[in-house]
Amino acid sequence: MTQHRITDDLEALLEVLPTTIRHAVEKINNSDKLLEIVIDLGRMPAARFVENEITLLEKEITRTEIDHITERIGTFDADNRAGMERTLHRISAIRNRRGVIVGLTCRVGRAVYGTVDIIQDIIESGKSVLILGRPGVGKTTLLREAARILAENKRVVIVDTSNEIGGDGDVPHPAVGRARRMQVSQPMQQHEVMIEAVENHNPEVIVIDEIGRELEAQAARTIAERGVQLIGTAHGQTLDNLLLNPTLSDLVGGIEAVTLSDEEARRRGTQKTVLERRSPPTFDVVIEIQTRDRFAVHLDISESVDSLLRGSPLPAEVRTRDAEGKIVIEKAAPTPKSKMEVKDVTKAPRRGRQPAPVIEEQAPSSKQTPAPPVLTSPLQTVRVYAYGVARNRLSQAAKRLGVPAVVVTDVGEADALVTLRTYYRNREQTVMDAEHRGLPIYVLRANTVAQVEQFLGDLYNISEQQHPRDSMDSVREETQQAISAVLNGERWVDLPPGTSLVRRLQHELARNAELVSHSYGKEPRRHVRIFRE
Repeated sequence: MTQHRITDDLEALLEVLPTTIRHAVEKINNSDKLLEIVIDLGRMPAARFVENEITLLEKEITRTEIDHITERIGTFDADNRAGMERTLHRISAIRNRRGVIVGLTCRVGRAVYGTVDIIQDIIESGKSVLILGRPGVGKTTLLREAARILAENKRVVIVDTSNEIGGDGDVPHPAVGRARRMQVSQPMQQHEVMIEAVENHNPEVIVIDEIGRELEAQAARTIAERGVQLIGTAHGQTLDNLLLNPTLSDLVGGIEAVTLSDEEARRRGTQKTVLERRSPPTFDVVIEIQTRDRFAVHLDISESVDSLLRGSPLPAEVRTRDAEGKIVIEKAAPTPKSKMEVKDVTKAPRRGRQPAPVIEEQAPSSKQTPAPPVLTSPLQTVRVYAYGVARNRLSQAAKRLGVPAVVVTDVGEADALVTLRTYYRNREQTVMDAEHRGLPIYVLRANTVAQVEQFLGDLYNISEQQHPRDSMDSVREETQQAISAVLNGERWVDLPPGTSLVRRLQHELARNAELVSHSYGKEPRRHVRIFRE
């Protein structure tokens, strides 16, 4: 497919420039590859193209020339950006300490049909997509085209922070098609407008440019939990960059340090402290724009992040567009076997009473090697000795999860020992004796209900889908009770923590009852609050 460029309204941008600078740009005669014009007080103006930068005049810019431009464009917002009515151009200002403009970056905005064809199947699949890439590589252009295509069949709302997607002025640029556009008065309020778009305008798709703050990342998670498709961009060039960004890593699930038991560390062949994904990712697919015609696609974020943290990253699917416009897709190569897969799982287990292993490391390949048959159905009773961990919490958590864990008072009767990180680091005698006897030891970061429940879930290999609280019938009943309480006068009701699937259902039930619901907290204690407007 050949790209078809619609008008970029370059003439409108050139008209606001001083005559000498305009003639210099026209003389170069390379407008198709022009990215931006840089004008700084006391320096020579320059034009930046895709491949190089050219000095426009051998004469320094004066205050008169800067004023000439600022008088002919829109008002600068709090983010020092201005636009031009019904165009996609963006003029960014540099100010001195007194707030006076001393520099301008005039970026050329273009709407290009055909750019989204390389990932159109992913955009139309209904999955939430996060787009990464360096500045100027075409992220916003791709976002604008995606909004136009999706708006032909779905309700699309654009949250336009700097008017880059829909252009300046009250009327959106024709390049966004039938998509509706919500402008953001202050950049710091972007997250509030994102939530407002979902609550007030019933969209099926939200398009958002430049997710860069923690509140915006949290708003994106709330939107995804409500079943709305997200198409957005974020700062960063690759998935690795995003994981290292503490503010935005939650978009792909986040990372946290986890301390493994000795047995699990030996089984994995790793250190006791490893990095693991903290929660389900907000987005389903991550697309890295390497060049305008070369994209790296991570089709399963959960699997890509998990394999990256294990040190065996999955190769991305590479999509390229050749000189004739034909799209070539290079499928990801077969994943090499992980340490877990090459390990001899037929080896006879150690004699004696065996508790269930902690959560198995999921191999990247689709075909899993079965784990040793340690636990059968029904669940086996495991005797647990708690050293430094509240026994009453352990008993209550076992009852709540419905697992046959028995808390014993004699370490000699135990099948496993659970303790806190502090006691393990201090090499307490009881812990060391248990370790010398070969008793499996599980180390918790804190003496909290969440940590105790996670330990029992690991002990019995209970996945989120097997959690009794995640029964959809019980969730509906619990949510309806909260809704009734709010309708009868309660200011708000906090629901117990649940998975993203549970929270999505809770949001939907609250919306059907014409109530407001927000998600608060971080995984695994993230929960929904229901209240009136």
